[in-house]
Amino acid sequence: MEKRKSSVSKKSETKSVKSKKKAVTTHKAVAKKPATPKVKKLDLKKIVQVDFPEGQYIRQETPKNQIVLHHTASGRGVEGDIRWWKHDKRRIATQILIDFEGVIHQCYSSRFWAHHIGVKSSFLKARGFKDYGIRNKILNQNCVAIEIDSWGGLRQGDIGGEWRSYTGSIIPDERVQLYPDGFRGYKAFEKYTDEQIESVRQLLVYWGERYEIPLTYNEDMWDVSDRALAGHDGVWSHTSYRSDKSDIHPQPEMIAMLKALS
Repeated sequence: MEKRKSSVSKKSETKSVKSKKKAVTTHKAVAKKPATPKVKKLDLKKIVQVDFPEGQYIRQETPKNQIVLHHTASGRGVEGDIRWWKHDKRRIATQILIDFEGVIHQCYSSRFWAHHIGVKSSFLKARGFKDYGIRNKILNQNCVAIEIDSWGGLRQGDIGGEWRSYTGSIIPDERVQLYPDGFRGYKAFEKYTDEQIESVRQLLVYWGERYEIPLTYNEDMWDVSDRALAGHDGVWSHTSYRSDKSDIHPQPEMIAMLKALS
């Protein structure tokens, strides 16, 4: 009797082991894939509406087919830039400014327009544009524009080697983007923050859908582009229109974001 009990016990243990192996195999087969992180969309309610005079922009609805990126070339905070625009009789402004924290400030609706590109007619004529007398106005009318709060190009100090803004403010190394070969006359620029780049992304996606503007990355946006000057659809930089401008600079994180939209 004892031998029979032992035999039954061993068979039972064997079945139990096999059962556990099957259970483990089944568990592996139904393992869930990691969830794809959600991409944030533009929250219109979080946009700060600026008390901006109607006389400082042109309240005329125009079709939009380009988005132009600028930076302010000024210190932290967009309030000073807005004050300057409010008293500029030339009606220079952009629809949007983005501060260091990524907060979006809106001066006027993207349906309307103001001057911000500033391409000279002589420059356009030299590049063969027959409508050189009105092309700058057409470009301003048919685009929406963003100003990113940033010091822009930096110069290196003679004594300590620190990077400084044109006003002499020292910029910490972690906020400096170096360009060893130079870009538009500068070896370094103040970095755009992650929050600013994310806000730019959200605006591009929103405007791309609203105005059916293609978000395909334009490789030629970092130099003067005849496609940009001709009004070719897409996202461009101020550098795409003028050789004397350095906004925006080709920060790797900005380029990565723009390419990811394609």
